[in-house]
Amino acid sequence: QVQLLESGGGLVQPGGSLRLSCAASGSIFRINSMGWYRQGPGKQRELVARIISDGSSNYADSVKGRFTISRDNAKNTVYLQMYGLRPEDTAVYYCHANVNIRFNDYWGQGTQVTVSS
Repeated sequence: QVQLLESGGGLVQPGGSLRLSCAASGSIFRINSMGWYRQGPGKQRELVARIISDGSSNYADSVKGRFTISRDNAKNTVYLQMYGLRPEDTAVYYCHANVNIRFNDYWGQGTQVTVSS
């Protein structure tokens, strides 16, 4: 089994910044990709950013230029640095990992990000 432990959510004013962290642990032999999804009130879950095994990354159009995803391979940890936060970024942010040769998917429990004045 694989566990994903998220941290870093909270309340921030518009224009502010936050950094989310997600540490993966358990039976991990290979990380194919790790990333962040979010689900806002009344909305479907959507991809925010993802980084794959070769180091390349992709972002939702709405966060390009404001959010940066990075990873620490030694710690099996992925980070999401968020700048210029907007009220529409308010959501529960979920960490996702696809691991091992069977490409198993795992999800974190979610962390709330609220952007409000």
